[in-house]
Amino acid sequence: MRLFFVAFFFSIVLSSSGQSKIDVLHYKYSIELNDNNDTIYGKASIQLKIISAFGSIKLDLVEINEAGKGMVVESITGPKIKNIVKYRDSVRIILFPDARPALNDTVTYTIKYHGVPADGLIISKNKYGNRTFFADNWPNRAHNWIPCVDDPADKASVEFIVTAPSHYQVISNGLLIEETNLPDNKKLTHWKEDVPLPTKVMVIGAADFAVQRVGEINCIPIFSWVFPENKTEGFYDYAEARDILSFFINYIGPYPYKKLANVQSKTRFGGMENAGAIFYFENSVTGNRQQETLVAHEIVHQWFGNMATEKSFSHIWLSEGFATYLTHIYVEAKYGTDSLNKRMQSEREEIIDFVKTSRKPVVDSISSYMQLLNTNSYQKGGWVLHMLRRQLGDSIFRKSIRRYYEMYAGKNADTRDLQKIFESVSGKDLKQFFTQWLYTAENPKLKITWKNVPNEKKVAVKIEQMQNNLFEFPLDLFLITGLRKNINTKINVSKRVETYYFSTNGPLLSLDVDFNTSILAEISLSEAK
Repeated sequence: MRLFFVAFFFSIVLSSSGQSKIDVLHYKYSIELNDNNDTIYGKASIQLKIISAFGSIKLDLVEINEAGKGMVVESITGPKIKNIVKYRDSVRIILFPDARPALNDTVTYTIKYHGVPADGLIISKNKYGNRTFFADNWPNRAHNWIPCVDDPADKASVEFIVTAPSHYQVISNGLLIEETNLPDNKKLTHWKEDVPLPTKVMVIGAADFAVQRVGEINCIPIFSWVFPENKTEGFYDYAEARDILSFFINYIGPYPYKKLANVQSKTRFGGMENAGAIFYFENSVTGNRQQETLVAHEIVHQWFGNMATEKSFSHIWLSEGFATYLTHIYVEAKYGTDSLNKRMQSEREEIIDFVKTSRKPVVDSISSYMQLLNTNSYQKGGWVLHMLRRQLGDSIFRKSIRRYYEMYAGKNADTRDLQKIFESVSGKDLKQFFTQWLYTAENPKLKITWKNVPNEKKVAVKIEQMQNNLFEFPLDLFLITGLRKNINTKINVSKRVETYYFSTNGPLLSLDVDFNTSILAEISLSEAK
């Protein structure tokens, strides 16, 4: 996802919803929307597997608050229920102690509920004054409008059966199963996704839409869903998705879902990578394709974040860093290496400024979920991948990325899992690399001075690491002399202070450090007096 507006950095802190006792297999939601008020009526059938002995099942669902927003549970039906206990953010189903489901049993509970969503399903008007409904679940806001296990580690297939006034068109995950006109000017729309998803990317969107089929790639249909008032501009802008999708299928591997819909919406984010149905902010439509990199970023998420998902939000860089850097690779392929280097140089400056004040590592288990949408997760995560690529080479990097996806498609991974993949492919021990760049709350700060030693026909280059923690990394040096015998070399920086000597046939005129834009470091460079 892309977060464009700093004003939306608010805190959501909840205890983890994940529970090792159950594994949700499938959600089936029937949702009724209306134009008279913001109350929704829902029925959720939740199929789950018992994976550990227990006496109760906890599902996340926000209870009604003092402002009258939240969900009221009307009934819960299913096997072996003794009692129902409701909390502010959850419902606990208490089971009969002598009739609990057995290990590996599959059971289904059905919950009928209604209410005005406090969050998660955004009911509002678009910029043209038309009423809209857009789910916006990230990071754990789904339980404001649907009962679920609102945790990225518990994936399940999902279907949405939406009944709404007939003028709305409804988009969701998966494939369209049914669209039927009903009495009283209502319409039923049924979408079903068979690939297990985390709740953060399960969505519905209902609005007056213009819909265009852009084409297909490898039998994957691509659609644009935009507001009718700007359909010409929207169809033109979102059509870029076809070539972008083709590029990433070739670079990463097969696309994981059965369709790709790019949707103009009311998401609070710049873009939200909902599986097979990406939501973009409503002003993303301009008619001049200003959001090419945003579209690329969200499409990358279909592989990384949606299909191969982080085990917890502490490792969100496995989503956002991947989407950031693979977008850069797309830009490089289309516009050249200079474009890549300019983007990396710009982001390096952002990272240096951010890390000076944040004092948090990339793998961050302390910050609230929304605060994790920061320069560490996006730009620094991308830079970590960039350095892996520079140090290991393009071939090993791409092979590692593809193997990581193959290994964890449909599953969850953390940073050390990625490390093991890169080590396996490259044959190198990368513990130091991953520890210093992802688990250390600073970057190298280098003071580099150089001095001619004419009596010995040498140049002395002194490198000091000024940061607290000692880093180890390769560094490119380009020594420029007046005799056209320049020196292009790579050194390994590993000590607090070290001086390197280079033989030259003439005085050094200047020194270029990291000329390939390969290292994330703050560098001061000067000639020693």
